[in-house]
Amino acid sequence: MSLFASRLFAVLTGFLLALPAAAEVQIKEVTTPAGITVWLVEDHSIPFTALELRFRGGTSLDVPGKRGAIYLMTALLEEGAGDLDARAYARALESLAASFKYSASDDFVSISAKFLTENRDAAMALLRDTIHHTRFDQEAIDRVRGQVVSSLMSDAQDPDWMARSSFSRMAFGDHPYGSEGEGTVETVSGLTRDDMLAARGAVLARDRMYVGAVGDISPEELGVLVDQLLADLPATGAPIPGPAKVQITGGTTVIEFDTPQSVAMFGQRGIARDDDDFFAAYVLNQILGGGSFESRLMDEVREKRGLTYGVYSYLVPKDLAAVYLGSVSSANDRIAEAIAVIRDEWQKMASTGVTEQELQDAKLI
Repeated sequence: MSLFASRLFAVLTGFLLALPAAAEVQIKEVTTPAGITVWLVEDHSIPFTALELRFRGGTSLDVPGKRGAIYLMTALLEEGAGDLDARAYARALESLAASFKYSASDDFVSISAKFLTENRDAAMALLRDTIHHTRFDQEAIDRVRGQVVSSLMSDAQDPDWMARSSFSRMAFGDHPYGSEGEGTVETVSGLTRDDMLAARGAVLARDRMYVGAVGDISPEELGVLVDQLLADLPATGAPIPGPAKVQITGGTTVIEFDTPQSVAMFGQRGIARDDDDFFAAYVLNQILGGGSFESRLMDEVREKRGLTYGVYSYLVPKDLAAVYLGSVSSANDRIAEAIAVIRDEWQKMASTGVTEQELQDAKLI
């Protein structure tokens, strides 16, 4: 099983929380008549099905000069399909008591669907139109583009966004990870309907597709459904970029901004999800900065010194690079002290490790 498929399982696990308790969850690997692999948790005790589609590549597939195209395209998937404009599409979805959700990240575009068994055929017909016959009406493009541009302009005045964006540029350089997937005001403003069509073709293809389902559907029914939905997608999409070189070399970068409180991002090279030591690193991070009020950083920076309301660290194992990041906010006259304490705790963890009690406590979280 691939790492990407394991992430899909994590999403499907969330759907299981809605199912009645069972002695054992059985995940079946289903191969459709067209040869598509699907993972299924079959449960006929409830009259609905949850379907998750994920396409590798995500916003990293944007072509030069078109940053934000895939993000905007994904937002437009719910703005009309086939014969239905945006309003008619929303009414059709509501009449079916179905839910479709779309999202785009650095590494994937996801389409999530939940629908009642009695409405399965109609819901899947609508989803098929969504994927294959997206309207990309100019009115919808202009309206959603305006929302994205407004958000980008707001982000540009947000210290958290500024710190995160600057850190990404420093860490990943010219790789797509080094810029925001939402694009810039300039790039998004210049996107056209043809760019939306190209972005859809770049992402929605069979060579980077993963499918999972949970609920009231048999393997045979699922095979027919998936083939009708996805089998005639393009065989290949745009090439996925190569690995990102993590360029974190140490030091401190300060961005001047008139605000009463400073935000700091900190981090280093991380650990890949398929590394043998990944789960050990996960537990270590729980102890250092991922365990909320139980972590060392929270204890030293907040509880003992009152330098912040919150400080956190987290592993970020992206598909094309891995980093280990953290963030803290503090008053301007105290941020330097907060950073110094974090550096000390980071170094202490590297040199002396964790105590047996910390290890046992972290395993229980």
